[in-house]
Amino acid sequence: MTTPEERITALGYDLPEAPAPAAAYLPYMKQGNIVFTAGQISTRSGEFVAQGIVGEGVTQEQAVECARQCAINILAQLKAAAGELSRVKQIIKLNVFVACTPSFTNQHLVANGASSLMAEVLGEAGRHARSAVGVPTLPLNSPVEIEAIVELHED
Repeated sequence: MTTPEERITALGYDLPEAPAPAAAYLPYMKQGNIVFTAGQISTRSGEFVAQGIVGEGVTQEQAVECARQCAINILAQLKAAAGELSRVKQIIKLNVFVACTPSFTNQHLVANGASSLMAEVLGEAGRHARSAVGVPTLPLNSPVEIEAIVELHED
C-alpha cells in the first residue's frame, strides 16, 4: 500500500516543508486530535503559482492549479502537525477563498482543485464538507487561499 506522501509524488507534486506564516499567527493549531490550519496560499518553492484576480488576468484553470497547490501546502502543515500524513483520519472541512471579479461565479469549480487532490491523496479520509467564497482580494495578491479543519487518528 502506498503512503499519502508517495501518492503526492505520483501526482507530480513535491510535499514541501510546511510554509512559514506570513505575519503574526501560527501555521496550525491542534486541539486534541483536531488540527485547524491557517489559510494557505498558492506558493510553490517560494514562488506564486499565479497572482492576481480570477476573471481579470488569472484564468479559471490557473486558479484550479492554485487551489491544488494550496491543498499541498495544507498537507505540508498537517505533516508538520502530525509527523506523517497517514495519521489523518478525516479532512472535515475546507474553507476556500477565491479572489475574483464580481461576475465570476465558478468558485466551486476552483475549489474542486483542492477537493479532488485531497481525495486523490487521502482516499475517503480526504472527502470533506466545503465552502467556496468569492472575495475582492487576498493576502500577497494570491488568487486562492484555503484553510482546513482536520481530525487525526489517536496518538
